[in-house]
Amino acid sequence: RFTHYFGDGDTPCALEAPPTLDRDASEYAALVNQLGFGMEERLVLMLALLPHVRPQALDLFFTQNKLQGQRFTEFGGWRGKTHEGFLPTCETAAFLLAGDDLAQRFRVLALFDDDHPLMRRRIVRLEQPAAGEPQLGAMLSLAPEYLQRFTTGARHKPDYDRQFPAKLITTRLGWDDLVLAPEARHDVESIGLWIRESGKLLEEWGLERAVKPGYRCLFYGPPGTGKTLTATLIGAGAGVDVYRIDLSMMVSKYIGETEKNLANVFDQAQDRRWILFFDEADALFGTRTEGNTSNDRHANQEIAYLLQRVEDFPGVVILASNLKANIDQAFARRFQSAVYFGMPDATQRLRLWQGMFRDPRRLGPDVDLRALAEAYELAGGAMTNVVRHAAISATRQGRDHVTQAELLLGIRKEMIKEGKTF
Repeated sequence: RFTHYFGDGDTPCALEAPPTLDRDASEYAALVNQLGFGMEERLVLMLALLPHVRPQALDLFFTQNKLQGQRFTEFGGWRGKTHEGFLPTCETAAFLLAGDDLAQRFRVLALFDDDHPLMRRRIVRLEQPAAGEPQLGAMLSLAPEYLQRFTTGARHKPDYDRQFPAKLITTRLGWDDLVLAPEARHDVESIGLWIRESGKLLEEWGLERAVKPGYRCLFYGPPGTGKTLTATLIGAGAGVDVYRIDLSMMVSKYIGETEKNLANVFDQAQDRRWILFFDEADALFGTRTEGNTSNDRHANQEIAYLLQRVEDFPGVVILASNLKANIDQAFARRFQSAVYFGMPDATQRLRLWQGMFRDPRRLGPDVDLRALAEAYELAGGAMTNVVRHAAISATRQGRDHVTQAELLLGIRKEMIKEGKTF
């Protein structure tokens, strides 16, 4: 392209057919073959990758216009805050692919359309310039996930940071460890069925015109009753990742920042089969106010934006709250299901106690789990704290089993924390 652009114009500059990668076992080849990328898409990928693997290859773009005494505008590019090399932009790709051919330049714009696989699958991100600047001035940034895949072959999950305030959650527990009322269990199983069979239901049943592919659900009930564990188990059963959203990093006092943070999460999850889990969702999905102050109006705008993103999200969104009444009714009306996680009854509490002491050798001869289950109303999360306290106490005294007194002391501590009498 440089030879053609600065030469006499007779040097041909046309894209050749890209090499076949059928026998290439790399992650890059796998992606190119899967999506059927041609030379244009591959060039964009190479541009986004070069600053990480061979930055000096782009130094040619620092060539200056001798008449103007500055860089050529048509080359595009940014200079980083600490990186001294050339950071390519969409303008750089347009120059290489189109030169000064205006018609071809317009065709290049399709590569950066939201519907193009490069953008839709978030393989390449566009770091937008300041408001009002040209669209092609956006910097080409290869998503960290694909950078790792192309360079090391490793497939890493997105990391928790300010750009992605969500944490992958997993568990070593199974469905046998989850104790729910039959009605709640039925609703939870329906969510897993939808994740696995939604494509079949929408297409074969002809529901795609009336039913959106996403699923929105509310888990509500007292703390420690299994809401987070249930969301994790749904993901494990369906073979999808579950990300818990950190609302402390999501919500900002600055106008527009909360919406921007939300967009980062939803954009990255858009075409992945993730479950987005909003714990303590009251902070973000709370009831709207009358809007008498600027702060009220700003908060209402955030809720309205969130409502729109949740409704358009093609995956599963689960909100968890201690009180159903705290959730804005605009969200509640759009839930496909609302699952109540109630306090376990005596029979369920006994199952929980027994599940925590699968090895009977860890129970002293005086321990009566049935009596504890019948006498003290505790959620599963509180029982976990009791068992931890008793195990620490037993270990401190050199024993390999807990006593009834240690369990009772742990129960007393938990009930005091919850403001109950022992």
